[in-house]
Amino acid sequence: MNVIDIMKRPAAYASGYENIPGEEQNRAKQLCWEYNNRTAPSEQQKRREILQELLGTCHPMTGIEPDFHCDYGFNIHTHGLTVINYNCVILDTSPVNIGAGAFIAPGVCLACSGHAVDPGQRSQGIGTSAPITLEENVWIGANATVCGGVTIGADSVIGAGSVVTHDIPAGVIAAGVPCRVIRPITEKDKIRPEDILF
Repeated sequence: MNVIDIMKRPAAYASGYENIPGEEQNRAKQLCWEYNNRTAPSEQQKRREILQELLGTCHPMTGIEPDFHCDYGFNIHTHGLTVINYNCVILDTSPVNIGAGAFIAPGVCLACSGHAVDPGQRSQGIGTSAPITLEENVWIGANATVCGGVTIGADSVIGAGSVVTHDIPAGVIAAGVPCRVIRPITEKDKIRPEDILF
C-alpha cells in the first residue's frame, strides 16, 4: 500500500515526515494560491473549476470564501450544500467528509493531523492523522477547531471558539474548550415567522 492509499483510508495512522507526498502538497498549495489570489469575486465559474480540481469530491453547491488553505485537497469531500466562510484551514492528511447542509464559519480549522506526544518522537518528525466527519446540517461556529478522529452528528451546532476533541452526538448544541454538549436542540430554538423581517 502506498502513502496516498494509506492517507485515503478512513482509519488513524502514524507517519514520518520523510514520507510526506510533497508533490501532492505542492499541487494543493498552488491551487489554493490561484483560488485565493488569482480569482475575483465575480469569477464564480473559475472558482468552481479550481475547487473541482482541488477537492476529492466537490458537490456543485460547494461555496468557499478566500482565504482557504488545505494540505492536499484530494481528501476533502463535500456531499451537498456546503458553505465555508473566510479563512478556513483543512489539514486533510486523512479523509474529511462534509455532509450536505454544512455551514462552516470564519476561521474554522479542521485538523486531521497531529504530532507525537513523546518529545523524542516529535523531534524526529513522527506525526499522527485521523479522519473527520461532519454529518448532515452541521454548523461550526467561528474560530472553532475540530481535531482528528472526530465525528459531529447530524443537525448539531458547535459554538464559536470551541475545540472539539471527541465525537459530538446528533441534534445538540456543544461548545467550550474542550467542547462538550450543552443541551439538545428543541422546537424552542426555531425563529418565529413573525420575527423574520425579510
